[in-house]
Amino acid sequence: MSRYNFKTTEEKWQRLWAERACFEASEQSDAPKYYVMEMFPYPSGRIHMGHVRNYTLGDVVARYKRARGFNVLHPMGWDAFGLPAEQYAIQTGTHPAITTAKNAAFENNIHPAEWTRDNIAAMRTQLKAMGLSLDWSREFATCDPAYYKQGQRLFLSLLDSGLAYRKESWVNWDPAENSVLANEQVIDGKGWRTGVPVEKRLLNQWFFKITQFSDALLDGLKTLDRWPEKVRLMQQNWIGRSEGARVRFELSAHGALEVFTTRPDTLFGASFCAIAPTHPLAQTLAKTNSEISVFIEECNRMGTSEAALEIAEKKGVDTGISADHPFIDGKRLPVYVANFVLMDYGSGAIFGCPAHDQRDLDFARKYNLSVTPVVLPHNVSIDSFEIGDDAYVGDGTIINSGFLDGLGVPEAKKAAIKRLASLKRGQGEISYRLRDWGVSRQRYWGCPIPVIYCEECGCVPVPDEDLPVLLPDDVTFDQTGNPLEYHPTWKHVTCPNCGRAATRETDTCDTFFDSSWYFARYCSPHNDQAPFDRRATDYWMPVDQYIGGVEHAVLHLLYSRFFTKALHHNGMISTDEPFEGLFTQGMVCHETYRDGDGKWLFPTDVIRNDGDWKHKLSGKAVTVGRSEKMSKSKKNVVDPAEIISSFGADTARLYMLSDSPPDRDLEWTEAGIQGAWRFLNKVWRMIETEAGFLSKASDATPNDFGSLEPIRREMHKTIASVTGDLDRFHFNRAVARIREFSNTIGDLDDSSIEGAWLRREGYRTIIQLLGPVAPHIAEELWQKFGHDTLLVDSPWPTFDTALLVDDIVTIAVQVNGKLRGTIEVPRDNDEKRTETEALAVENVKRAMDGKTPRKVVIIPNKVVNVVI
Repeated sequence: MSRYNFKTTEEKWQRLWAERACFEASEQSDAPKYYVMEMFPYPSGRIHMGHVRNYTLGDVVARYKRARGFNVLHPMGWDAFGLPAEQYAIQTGTHPAITTAKNAAFENNIHPAEWTRDNIAAMRTQLKAMGLSLDWSREFATCDPAYYKQGQRLFLSLLDSGLAYRKESWVNWDPAENSVLANEQVIDGKGWRTGVPVEKRLLNQWFFKITQFSDALLDGLKTLDRWPEKVRLMQQNWIGRSEGARVRFELSAHGALEVFTTRPDTLFGASFCAIAPTHPLAQTLAKTNSEISVFIEECNRMGTSEAALEIAEKKGVDTGISADHPFIDGKRLPVYVANFVLMDYGSGAIFGCPAHDQRDLDFARKYNLSVTPVVLPHNVSIDSFEIGDDAYVGDGTIINSGFLDGLGVPEAKKAAIKRLASLKRGQGEISYRLRDWGVSRQRYWGCPIPVIYCEECGCVPVPDEDLPVLLPDDVTFDQTGNPLEYHPTWKHVTCPNCGRAATRETDTCDTFFDSSWYFARYCSPHNDQAPFDRRATDYWMPVDQYIGGVEHAVLHLLYSRFFTKALHHNGMISTDEPFEGLFTQGMVCHETYRDGDGKWLFPTDVIRNDGDWKHKLSGKAVTVGRSEKMSKSKKNVVDPAEIISSFGADTARLYMLSDSPPDRDLEWTEAGIQGAWRFLNKVWRMIETEAGFLSKASDATPNDFGSLEPIRREMHKTIASVTGDLDRFHFNRAVARIREFSNTIGDLDDSSIEGAWLRREGYRTIIQLLGPVAPHIAEELWQKFGHDTLLVDSPWPTFDTALLVDDIVTIAVQVNGKLRGTIEVPRDNDEKRTETEALAVENVKRAMDGKTPRKVVIIPNKVVNVVI
């Protein structure tokens, strides 16, 4: 028997599919539409196993839906702007933030555009080798001027509708790079790349008004029933809708301090107020108070993420100002500048209730402030209740709180808000954790922000006829900061309104901007007159199935939802949600290996010998670590190119689908890939040897299959089960069912007319069911059966529902509710006959011990219960 020659076969079908462009979708089709896409890939140079899994999942869906008669859109593009390309240009040039030793290793700059396009070409070749059913005619990259021209149009649309604006904002500033860093890029108060202490700076930044859609984004989550619950919960928490009160504390100096709190019921437990280091009052005080100034500088050097603040020691400086308690006459609270208060949340100020908030308690203990419990746990005596090292954050009854005493927490919140309003010291308010999206980046490699600054006219939008604002090619990376800022000519222009000398905005857009609307651009990717054709988006949007990693659960997905709602608000698109269905695939994992010096080793560096792992070259012992997500840093990676070269794309695809549910992590093993390879070869040998003979068999369905009827029923059950599994993303189950039926039909050795018919239909069924999973081998075997049409153009196999029900059923027999045996009877058997056969079971007779049944309860086709 022959072996599957995957290289020849896969090259053949990839070439033919490319020539036919057989996966192109059309808005003119009469078939129902289905839009499936995977998350935008970043062109890093080579695909990894995460790509293989992600795109295999999407391709199976696309091919399956196509076979089911849908007009399928399955596009591809590239998230091509971003920091890595600019970093590479810096590393290959002379940049002050890079060490002299590293500078010496490179002679010339590699332009970000050149680096990006080379990577796109390499990754496109690799993705095509996987046999993906992508509509390459719709391909684009976000760094294409044709794409970012439309992005600039969208920016100006948001600006015109008030959804884009510019304001001063505190940012993390790396003085070595002269650029802004995200919170996550500040490590121990230093730039993650340069190691230079980061500063806090107040800069003018561009923002999108995502907060205008806070309620809409929350309410929309309720409609996304085909999204994972964990993703919806993450977005809900990120938006963070909170009901509470805005409280006004009159200060001994500098007016009043406003505090938003979700716990107005605990106001009687307040022992201090605190403001963020970047609060306007703190900045004012720092001008004349050196202690506060030094403390703020210290705060500016620490991480600003919530995680960093959570583990940091809670510290503060007393401002010398006091706040008048809104409920207790004559009580004044000291006001601190504290390192754990963020300006970005609430009003940038808090009142501290140490007994019922752990951060407040840690702070109060450090500075010897009072701790007054005001919430008494249920079933606890007030005399025995005291606060130790842990704050009490549970429910209970209000105590030590004047007019609130004896109330439950919900009732006390309402009463406190009512009293605040009557005293004109506050009011009820809804607040959100969500803040507006800062889109400015001091980077070259991004979409230019299309505005011009004129001393006479102010901020002026670039006229539409002057779009796109192109990035200059002649930039250098031999200075710190944004190359656009120090380019000799690019930023110098004339004002479109008055003709005076003006300057361009040199900040570029955050790359999340590019990936927040690309799914709409796919609908009409070559339209130069608008970001997208309204008729095309009305037809294709929303995306029916989106596939990607859960690590994008918040920012990318939330920004995409905002952008869609903003476009809907501006009348540019009919839908207000981008993705109807979302599937988040698991990671691909592999064991880790280290040598005797603790250095990471690639899987190809090690070998197993007599049960022990050794280094291939040195023969020395290797330490095997736990299985972790494949990572270049830990070298536990498998190169997809090597797998495809050795086993073929079909084997790689099959393995990615068969060894684990797609939403869980996949453990990569050599045995697993070998098993997938053996199965495909088994199918090849089983079908290829008989395809020519069986293709000539009669098409007429035999009238009676006799003893072969169970196999015929199994075939229809397999079609039904695989169909249901693919609809529910149970790809590993679908593969398992195909394997089971392959074993059944492969063991069929019957030369009768019925046997030949069953083998032919069984083989064709296996080929059709394998089509979305292993398209190359399936297409080749389909042709060997003499079909004039391609499998990819053929309909999905159908099943007869009548054959899904067995003629013979197995019924459990119980005595007084306890299982004593089973019987096999014809479906819907006469109840008297069923009872007779049940009573004849030996174990039933023994259990009855000669007694007469009081009654026999029969649930048809399921169970018989003999009551004695």
